[in-house]
Amino acid sequence: MYEILDKYNDPKDIKKMSYAKLDNFAQEIRQFLIDKVSKTGGHLASNLGVVELTLSLYNVFDFTKDKIVWDVGHQAYVHKILTGRKDRFDSLRKYGGMSGFPKKDESNFDMFQTGHSSTSISAALGMARARDLRKEKHEVVAVIGDGALTGGMALEALNDAGYKKTKLIVILNDNEMSIGKNVGGLSTYLSKLRADPKYNKLKHELDSTLRKIPSIGKGMAESIEKIKDGIKQVIVPSMLFEDMGITYLGPINGHNIKDLTKVMSMAKSIDEPVIIHVVTQKGKGYSYAEKNPGKFHGIGPFNCDSGEICSASGENYSGTFGSELLEIAKDNKDIVAITAAMRDGTGLSKFAEKFPERFFDVGIAEQHAVTLAAGLATEGLKPVFAVYSTFLQRAYDQVLHDVCIQNLPVIFAIDRAGIVGEDGETHQGIFDISYLSHMPNLTIMSPKCLEELRHILNWAVKQNFPIAIRYPRGGDNNSLKLEPLKEFSKGKWEIAYSYEKENSLKNDNSLKKVAVIASGKMVQHAFLAKEKLSKLPVNLTIVNACFIKPIDKELIKKFAENNYDIVTIEDNVIHGGLGSAVLQYVSTLNSGTKVLNLGFKDEFITHGSLDILYKLYGLDAGGIADSIRKLL
Repeated sequence: MYEILDKYNDPKDIKKMSYAKLDNFAQEIRQFLIDKVSKTGGHLASNLGVVELTLSLYNVFDFTKDKIVWDVGHQAYVHKILTGRKDRFDSLRKYGGMSGFPKKDESNFDMFQTGHSSTSISAALGMARARDLRKEKHEVVAVIGDGALTGGMALEALNDAGYKKTKLIVILNDNEMSIGKNVGGLSTYLSKLRADPKYNKLKHELDSTLRKIPSIGKGMAESIEKIKDGIKQVIVPSMLFEDMGITYLGPINGHNIKDLTKVMSMAKSIDEPVIIHVVTQKGKGYSYAEKNPGKFHGIGPFNCDSGEICSASGENYSGTFGSELLEIAKDNKDIVAITAAMRDGTGLSKFAEKFPERFFDVGIAEQHAVTLAAGLATEGLKPVFAVYSTFLQRAYDQVLHDVCIQNLPVIFAIDRAGIVGEDGETHQGIFDISYLSHMPNLTIMSPKCLEELRHILNWAVKQNFPIAIRYPRGGDNNSLKLEPLKEFSKGKWEIAYSYEKENSLKNDNSLKKVAVIASGKMVQHAFLAKEKLSKLPVNLTIVNACFIKPIDKELIKKFAENNYDIVTIEDNVIHGGLGSAVLQYVSTLNSGTKVLNLGFKDEFITHGSLDILYKLYGLDAGGIADSIRKLL
């Protein structure tokens, strides 16, 4: 099927190929990616944009000894194809299969495990300094996107590299996109580098004049063309990278393997930090991805011919959050929304269109986003920061120091809480309860269903203290129709189901009493488990712990006094989670109450479908029912 790819075996083969053959190889790789990702889902647009760039890297460097770090890593599929994993792409992002990100235990060519933005230059700089301390001779390369460059950590690393003059090569993959369209001063600066009018005007006038000179004019013009990058360095004053002590090369057409090879080879000969500015097109070679790179950044299985996603996703938590916040903001002019380059992913696109002056996309800069929200809150506004759970981790200090200490009314809309599935360890949102629950002044809530999220959000915007609302990826279980809680009192839980109430019983001592305290979507799992326990002699109560912090101590004490055993269920690690708080309180009551905590173990959760992962950790209906049987 693939003339070159089917015969390809080793990265050394690339160095033997002509530029024409490499161009053909690039087209085969693109078709391979479209075919495979259309079946498995994954990050397509970013990988289509770096095909020639990746081939050029392998044409110039020897990564059996040279080092490479891919920032975020969602653009490393081509790298995986070239390093012996082509035949594993049918298992991409599936449980037990190949990861969608670089993983050290997957290949020796994956030299640093990534998944979050803006880390590559720091890691590569560490590798380069280790090389120098050991008196070794090899190259170290970091590949980072222009979106990731807005992260403060990346600029900190560049500042350090330029100051110490450590030999390092940074490839700046500039496609004007991160997940959404890039924003901010740095993005504008890079745009100026791509198309500086003074430079282009001078180049055009000089070229036209020279070509009019008889005999030698054409040759001189062609010579000038070869040194246009040098002219650019002179014409564009005070360039950011040069002023930081980093040699700047570019911009280079990121889809021209010959030019990329020449510039990368040049960079190897420079004994100090170099940044190569490469301009690429996200989604290159697939028209649907070129027109809508955001949609094809991370996509589920789709139809290659039409570009349409194979199954409709239905109503989900991100969309519900976005639509309700928009409705609230129509009547409350103090509401402002903040995102860190995730406008579409967090459901804020319609808010941004309706209230552009009250919407702030700060780029990939979660720390800044949180403290920006704190500043807005001090002036009487009601900021809502919508962020994935795994990315809020990056702003831990700002949540604690800038929001909670001052008890500011910032709302954290924590999307993708719990497991997210195929993106794996770096993206599972299973730590937010643990890293937030010990922060004074912060209230943590979670809805048991989509409609309840609307009511929680309406309650939260009326409060005058920081609130975190965590909710999962996707939607509800369609087999359940749970009635949303509409009224809230801080720290008070809902009895979502009572066997005694349903059966008009009072004190039937023949039945074992069990209170299942579940948070968020785990309430749905508890209801599904209830059906599997229907024939057991158990007096079951299901509690919707809509407040994860503070816990409902009055209700817990009531259970303990009435001889209930307690089972807690959460889509968070057990350590430091809801169950830990319940267990800690029960231990102070001097009762005989048994407490069983169900959640994720003290480990990182691999990639795979939600159903498989829930079952693996005993958090599906069957696993929860089995745990309760053992308790009985």
